[in-house]
Amino acid sequence: MRKIPIPAEGIETLFGSFDENLKSLEVLFNVKIRTAGQELLVDGAAADADKVARVIEQLEGLVHSGYAFAKGDVKRAAQLVAQEATVDLADYFLRGAVKPSGKRRVMPKSVNQRRYLDAIERDDIVFGIGPAGTGKTYLAMAEAVAFLMSKRVSRIILARPAVEAGEKLGFLPGDLQEKVNPYLRPLYDALYDMLDGDRVERLLERGVIEIAPIAFMRGRTLNDAFVILDEAQNTTSEQMKMFLTRLGFGSKAVITGDITQIDLPPGRVSGLIEAMNVVRQIDGIAFVNFDDQDVARHTLVQQIVKAYDVFSARATGPDVVEPPAVPVEARWPAAVPARDE
Repeated sequence: MRKIPIPAEGIETLFGSFDENLKSLEVLFNVKIRTAGQELLVDGAAADADKVARVIEQLEGLVHSGYAFAKGDVKRAAQLVAQEATVDLADYFLRGAVKPSGKRRVMPKSVNQRRYLDAIERDDIVFGIGPAGTGKTYLAMAEAVAFLMSKRVSRIILARPAVEAGEKLGFLPGDLQEKVNPYLRPLYDALYDMLDGDRVERLLERGVIEIAPIAFMRGRTLNDAFVILDEAQNTTSEQMKMFLTRLGFGSKAVITGDITQIDLPPGRVSGLIEAMNVVRQIDGIAFVNFDDQDVARHTLVQQIVKAYDVFSARATGPDVVEPPAVPVEARWPAAVPARDE
């Protein structure tokens, strides 16, 4: 049994409504927790009890630092420690936030999300690969807006292949922009979540923010820009090569995609899968792989992603071609030291 002193401050935050946070710790670390005076008594494996102690000690430090906890923060802190026992929660709650504007703060919610943000800061081209809901596009958008607001780039360019997800939409009315807007709606949604609507409209009108299908990138050189290619699994080999060779001076590119959801016609090679083999050894290009533990949507989404992974593994036979594995050194970018701005 492990005895853990109850912090003098922030008990309400630690316990949560009706002790919901303690119950989450019990489930996550497979322990039993009860209170005895000014101590928590933790029954379970020594390693699991140690993790509970690390969570509580670091949460106490965050309270002393003046961090204002929001609903779900304690559970997220516990999940981070469960993923990586030596994690420093201050890197996530105090120093890890991206501030795209005064409107909100965007914080990484998993170890891989922290590595993703570190890679974007460090490298000029970053691939974020993983299932839906892992924050690949949202975090990239937050970084893009933060770079623009701090004048580290002069414009943002958001691109996406105009490929229908398993259905035929037929003829779409309107001018060219109106025809492609349905394909680009997810990028608009993330953008309006980062900035006030009026400001977004002004930036779009001035061309400071540009949203376009990837086909519009041909023949351009993108200098001093933060470029995001979303849904990259639906690019062709030619489109991916074209996109990667558009990068100019002072620019960054983030490519996001889910190689389990490719909507290209049969027989077409995904440009994202090919790029994973072609450019993975180039210095200055980072690959970050996400999994079901990084899903930041409804808790059911995490279980759905895991269930599909299990189903796919069972269905894979000798005639099924699987995407290439990304080497460990490409998956896990090293920690990046704080940058003096």
